[in-house]
Formats: sequence, structure tokens, C-alpha cells
Amino acid sequence: MKEVLLKLDHVSVQLSNRVILEAVSLELGRSEIVTVIGPNGAGKSTLVKVALGLIKPTRGAVQRSTSLRIGYMPQRLQIDASLPLTAQRFLQLGGADKRAAATALAEVEMAGMDAQPLQALSGGELQRVLLARALLREPDVLVLDEPVQGVDVAGQIAMYDLIGALRQRHHCGVLMVSHDLHWVMAKTDHVVCLNQHVCCQGHPEHVGNDPAYQALFGDGTRNIAPYHHHHNHAHGIHGEVMHEAAHDA
Repeated sequence: MKEVLLKLDHVSVQLSNRVILEAVSLELGRSEIVTVIGPNGAGKSTLVKVALGLIKPTRGAVQRSTSLRIGYMPQRLQIDASLPLTAQRFLQLGGADKRAAATALAEVEMAGMDAQPLQALSGGELQRVLLARALLREPDVLVLDEPVQGVDVAGQIAMYDLIGALRQRHHCGVLMVSHDLHWVMAKTDHVVCLNQHVCCQGHPEHVGNDPAYQALFGDGTRNIAPYHHHHNHAHGIHGEVMHEAAHDA
């Protein structure tokens, strides 16, 4: 039986007479990845704030398991160019000591980057530092708001692979927000297509073929999928060759 960590039951949010969310229900189990997709203005960020307890629903209920620990990765981080802040110091501001900061950076494949100024990091590297900060809470639930924001295609694939590995390693639930189903299909257990209300939900392939999804994103999108191929080597996040693999027989 699934251990439910977080459940939204017919949640509605109305702000200044404007309906942001209407009767939205979803649940997240341990070791499960649930991805919320939808166009701009669909209410995805509001849903995240409801899940985090930052916004109280106008109607409906939010249920969280006892002593639930949530790690949150925001969509983006604005850093003042004149602020001398290293990756390690940034994590320490979140309550980590040097050892914990180094461990968290290693978990997101950023080992040895402790002394790097945040301003010198690439988009993908900065997103990994934000993910490391979320892991410091040893979360039962990771809430990831557009985790591949500002990341190139290769970096997006690597990030989704990392999120899948962290889910397995920590047995945490992952509530992820995205605007694009196709890059997350292989790593997601359940998809919720949102446009103020739940248009459709289910397994990624089922949602991709749902008329409600196609009405939002266009019929042609169902034919788009990530291109999978095999290398005889692998690259690190900085582009370096990590190892050689045997050629296929």
C-alpha cells in the first residue's frame, strides 16, 4: 500500500475575486515522482505555495504526513553581481556546516566546487546548488519548481537523471513543476495537467495522448520525444569525458 506523504483534496484558491486554482486534487507517495505541467498562468506556482504551506486554500484541504520534512528548490535565484557568495557559503546560510555543505554538493555532482562564486556558475551548476540546498533538510518530499530553468538540453537530461537517482537514494517523494511533459516522461510516475483546474492526469504516455493535453499544447507535441542514443563514454556537467565504456558487440 502506498505511503501518502502529501495530499491536496479539492483545493481552490481565490485571490482578489480571481480564481487561481479550482478543485485541484493530487497525492504524492514515498519514492514517487509527480509532475505538474501546464501553460503560463495555469496556477502551478500557486499550487507549489499551497503544498509548502505558504498559501492557505480558500476551499479544500491539504494533508501532510506527521513530521513531514520538505526540501524546496525555487525556480530561479537572483544573485547580486557584487555579492561575494561562494557555493559553500550559500549552503551554510541555509544552516549547513562545511562538511554537510560538501556532502550535499557531492550528491548533486558538484564536488570540489565549494569555493566557486555563485556568479561564476553556469545555469545548470547553479540549479544543482539550489538542489543541494533542498537536500540539506534530509527531506521526505522534494518540491522542485521548474528545476531545469535556464539549462541547456544536455543539462536538462542530466538533471532529470539526477532527480531520479536522488529519489531512489533517499526514498523521498518528488513534486515537480514543469511546462513541458516530454523531457520528464521517462522519469515521472504520475502527471497532473493543470490549467487552473486538473485537465487530465495519469501516466505520462496517457496524459500525452489525452485530448485535454493536446488542446493546451497542440496535437503536434505528442510526436515529440527526447532522442535516446548510446555513447562509448559519458560527460560530466562541465563537458569533460568521465569514462570510456566497451563498444557494443
